[in-house]
Amino acid sequence: MGITKTALFNDTQNELALYAKVIGHPARVAILQHLIQTNQCITGELVGELGLAQATISQHLKELKALDLIKGTVEGTAVCYCINQAKWLEVRALFLDFFDTFPINNCC
Repeated sequence: MGITKTALFNDTQNELALYAKVIGHPARVAILQHLIQTNQCITGELVGELGLAQATISQHLKELKALDLIKGTVEGTAVCYCINQAKWLEVRALFLDFFDTFPINNCC
């Protein structure tokens, strides 16, 4: 597999692609939707909700947390996750700016 040539693109393009990639998996979308609906969640709850193995969910949570889309706090032996609102608003603005650059017209 070749090396990604991110240097060819500007910071905004690279950032947008990074967030698109992390939310590009349906399990991560489902996790985010569940966290938004409940406003907090304990990992074990997600296993029952999504029907995926604990290890799989943990890996998806790790990916979302690595980009700061979610945050987690330890409560005893469990970790409680929720949406990181500040980052969520930042990423939302990034995507809105991207979609707003397209002029609505009848080109084709």
